Amino acid sequence: MPHGDGDWLDRRMSESTASSDAAAPVTRTAYYLPDVTGLVVGVLGGTGEQGRGLAVRLATAGQRVVIGSRSAERAQAAAAEIGQGVTGADNAGCAEASDVLVVAVPFDGHRDLLVSLADVLVGKVVIDCVNPLGFDKQGAFALDVEEGSAAQQAASVLPGARVVGAFHHVSAVLLLDAAIATLDTDILVVGDDRDATAVAQALAARIPGMRGIYAGRLRNAHQVEAMTANLISMNRRYKAHAGLRVTDV
Repeated sequence: MPHGDGDWLDRRMSESTASSDAAAPVTRTAYYLPDVTGLVVGVLGGTGEQGRGLAVRLATAGQRVVIGSRSAERAQAAAAEIGQGVTGADNAGCAEASDVLVVAVPFDGHRDLLVSLADVLVGKVVIDCVNPLGFDKQGAFALDVEEGSAAQQAASVLPGARVVGAFHHVSAVLLLDAAIATLDTDILVVGDDRDATAVAQALAARIPGMRGIYAGRLRNAHQVEAMTANLISMNRRYKAHAGLRVTDV
């Protein structure tokens, strides 16, 4: 799969929408979202609840999805359980097969896994939804990350990738509940590459009820990731599955 230049993603998306008519120029307003229907989305950590939930929702929306795991057999079993054309592969195979890669793995293995995939991910959009959290008797709390956040750590070890942060605050329980057709939540998207953040926003918008909202540069990822600890506290107190809604946007 070609990668490595800034125009690759635009070409890849245009292939899925090509027609005999000349393409109209794109006006990239604050609300511009690209057509991502033809992109293959890989989900590292797709056998865990958060990753599997995102895989289910994106596949249900019609996205082509590949689940990645350390074990190809485990990934394939999870994909078969989901159905809807989802396939499974080991982590390297998932990264290779994908146009966009969602990272939904435990933080303690985050850096080493991405380092091992750096060459494969050159030029690709990487959506990091990892929350570096600790837990003690007082509940959840944000961990200190040397680079500032998990998303910034991803960017530091994947210098050739187009890293954004997104999907931190959506409940895995709700994602996996087939009885819930609409997920009433906004997805905060942070990143330095406008086209890459737009891709993440567009993927969020494919899931009924969701919106992807641009929330600043990648340097703001720490606040987004850390807020998950607050949501966990809300969920415990109110026995809920709290999400976020942004007003006046």
